[in-house]
Amino acid sequence: MTNNISPFNKLRQIMATLRAPGGCNWDRKQTHKSLLPYLIEETYEVVEAIESEDDTLLREELGDLLIQIVFHAQIAEEAGKFSIDDSINDICDKLIHRHPHVFGTDEQKKDLNPAEVRDQWEKIKIDSGEKKSVINGIPKSAPALIKAFRFGEKAAGVGFDWEKPEDVMDKVKEELNEIEDEIKSGDNGKLESEIGDLLFAVASLARKKDINPEQALNRTLEKFKKRFNHIEDCVKKSGRPFSGFTLDELEAFWQDAKG
Repeated sequence: MTNNISPFNKLRQIMATLRAPGGCNWDRKQTHKSLLPYLIEETYEVVEAIESEDDTLLREELGDLLIQIVFHAQIAEEAGKFSIDDSINDICDKLIHRHPHVFGTDEQKKDLNPAEVRDQWEKIKIDSGEKKSVINGIPKSAPALIKAFRFGEKAAGVGFDWEKPEDVMDKVKEELNEIEDEIKSGDNGKLESEIGDLLFAVASLARKKDINPEQALNRTLEKFKKRFNHIEDCVKKSGRPFSGFTLDELEAFWQDAKG
């Protein structure tokens, strides 16, 4: 293996060797579908590294994610479909095309604020026929809260949005009232629909305040986990089973965990 190459091409050579005859049997048998769980796992580990603000961990996790990207590209290249160079060239062309305010003609170059850049990006996608709807392009497999955030964001890009957060708060209250009505009616089908409407409204409220609802919920879940672990520790130290405590006693442990 040549040493006088870029780190990226070195990684490509390593992956090609692992996949070649005489390489690693595990790597050679993998397919796009078999690797999918690893791609998802590595993506979430990058997210966790970013949220933990740990640069050392982020450096490591970005490398692990890059392995997955190069792995998939190697499989495609072996099948004669495309190479990683094709993917890189495609995204380079896309970035240049969608940033005319930076790479365009003198007439196109201008100082846009972030919202204007986002709107221009979406307009270029529509004008070029890349998608038939402004809300297309969001993966179906994405977490629902992320999709709710992005649907609202994209709709807002063409002017379909509440004017201010207070308007969304009114919608949240409206959905809560409708949920109360459906609880009384006993119709779980309608209740499910209203709960979905409430979650979308809450995601929209978060968006209007520049808060990522998925991140907000994850942080709340981490708080719940730590506090519930404290309850478990208290129960364990007592030598009694969970069933031996009243709800008020468990609530006292919870409040203690909140500090």
